[in-house]
Amino acid sequence: MKPSALLLALAATSLAPAAPAAVPSRPPSVPSRPPSVPLVACRLTDGPTTHWTGKPHRLDSRVNIDGTAYRLMGKPEDPDQPLPQSNLELTPTRTIYSFAGAGISLRLTFTTPSLPDDLDVLARPVTYLTYEIAATDGKPHKVTVDFSASGELAVNTPDKTVKPEEIPGIGDLTVLRVGSTEQNVLGKAGDDLRIDWGYLYVAAPKSQQPTPFLQVRATGKEPAGHDVALGLALDFGSVESAPVSRWLMLAYDDLFSIQYLGVNLRPYWRRNGWEAADLLKASAADYESLAKRCADFDAELTADLTKAGGVPYARLGALSYRHCFAAGKFVADAKGQPLQFSKENHSNGCIATSDVFYPMAPQFLLFGPTLTKAFLVPFMNYAASERWKFPFAPHDLGTYPHANGQRYGGGERTEENQMPVEESGNLLILFGALAQMEGNADFAAAYWPQLVRWADYLKAKGFDPENQLCTDDFAGHLAHNVNLSAKAICALGAFAKLCALRGESAAAAEYAKLAKEFAARWVKEADDGDHFRLAFDRPGTWSQKYNLVWDRILGLNLFPDEVRRKEMDHYLKVQNQFGLPLDNRKDYTKLDWTLWTATLTQDRRDFDAILAPVDRFIRETPDCSPLTDWYWTSTGKKRGFTARPVIGGIFLQMLYDKPVWSKYAGRGKTKPGGS
Repeated sequence: MKPSALLLALAATSLAPAAPAAVPSRPPSVPSRPPSVPLVACRLTDGPTTHWTGKPHRLDSRVNIDGTAYRLMGKPEDPDQPLPQSNLELTPTRTIYSFAGAGISLRLTFTTPSLPDDLDVLARPVTYLTYEIAATDGKPHKVTVDFSASGELAVNTPDKTVKPEEIPGIGDLTVLRVGSTEQNVLGKAGDDLRIDWGYLYVAAPKSQQPTPFLQVRATGKEPAGHDVALGLALDFGSVESAPVSRWLMLAYDDLFSIQYLGVNLRPYWRRNGWEAADLLKASAADYESLAKRCADFDAELTADLTKAGGVPYARLGALSYRHCFAAGKFVADAKGQPLQFSKENHSNGCIATSDVFYPMAPQFLLFGPTLTKAFLVPFMNYAASERWKFPFAPHDLGTYPHANGQRYGGGERTEENQMPVEESGNLLILFGALAQMEGNADFAAAYWPQLVRWADYLKAKGFDPENQLCTDDFAGHLAHNVNLSAKAICALGAFAKLCALRGESAAAAEYAKLAKEFAARWVKEADDGDHFRLAFDRPGTWSQKYNLVWDRILGLNLFPDEVRRKEMDHYLKVQNQFGLPLDNRKDYTKLDWTLWTATLTQDRRDFDAILAPVDRFIRETPDCSPLTDWYWTSTGKKRGFTARPVIGGIFLQMLYDKPVWSKYAGRGKTKPGGS
């Protein structure tokens, strides 16, 4: 996981201590009720904060007002009554809780500075908690706040032994840390796992005169994760009408983050020799500037999201933003260049999966070439190695956090259960999108033999795919898949544009002609009256044609507008209470694909009509879990999948607005060379 959104984004990947989140409730004053809140955590006092896998990762906080203690977050069975929560505000980088009672107002802000233009900051595994308190009754009140974090956050299972301690001498900070005694660094790979190595830190500036405390339950043996909590007490003194503020930091140092082709890689923030002390000191020094930068970024992105898709779209963007970044990790290669590895949370635990980073890509593409190249480079280097012998693109690089070679299907051995058209199309399209962003195809040069090979494969196999899996593999094998064919056609068009940018005019003309011919055939052979089919040979069927989005975004001009209009009109007839089903076979859907489909006509009325039931799902689903991308459109219940990075796909709508895309993509401060 990227213990930056780290810690505390509910969407964190399994091998990081991630994101405690609390069970949400529906206070009438909160206009939206997300199924779970990236935090660290919905209504903070309704239950223990949890990791995205559902295991307890407890955070606890109390406010003492004039001698009476009130719960701000923690277990509902605790004796202290909760301070009433009056509001919840969710922005891309912050989660803000408001409380009021006993003569005071209290604002608690969790800030994870996931600023996409500054990879040095984005990759930091740090979340700030800021308490701001003011009297509301005209009287002074003596106020203290206690915060604690369980040792559970540093181990896979809470019975693992840990060592809690206070660490002196780290700048002007009071620092506590806890980690497993075993420290089995990168020792485990899988899906339903939490991190089992490295150290959790809780720190606050000494200028605030914090009082540290270690809670260790006496058991007669070495303490386990659930026996330990790291705590800080913050004294606000006598609080009157002027707000008084205190803050602390949560950080996680995982030492090594990813094993890539047998080599253990450091987190990106450690690439120049930094240790945890350096991370904490720099983060403390940057607190005020980052708080302002996050507020400014949130306001700007929220305004752009609202302009692009209305308030419901902005709400979904805020909920998914940290979620997507948290389900992966930025590390440094041997040259100090950034690499990013996503995790296929709650499906099979694969790492760097092509058909996961394909739907994830819009969030990365929007914010610049560096972020996009970071996840393409490790995948493409593996695909270009002697180990990958197939004429199509790989599916994955292994099982998180071990990126040592494909594990899915036949792996490196056979073509069994591979996704040849799916993955080859994904890569060609993403390289086309990256080239459009940069205005050149220079990045493609290092991997040109692979791209040519995959284009040739799609030339032979892409138009009418054989019986095979696609990214929607939970639906099983399907031959003659019309949506998969659309992907191959758009991929061939994207490859033609890459050839043109490289000055290969003959190849560009050949592939552009082929893509147009395939598109014309597709329109005729997939036609089923008032819509287009699920499979070429199955009349009376339909499916979302989400792969068509690239035709307009990349300016390919392969499919006539009538295709998109006819499909959209059919979708509006068949969608359910909580969304548009993926196809006619089941009434479940994929949230990411639905948001892609909503963009097809670029008619705002269509976008709003497809988004509205999705927004209803977000607000009314009975499931209290990190955002799922796979759910039932008839009931609003989760079908499966939790906290996957694919939710970054909701940002696709932003890629149609070229000035907005250019604005964000052009801001990147990190300009890596080499890889």
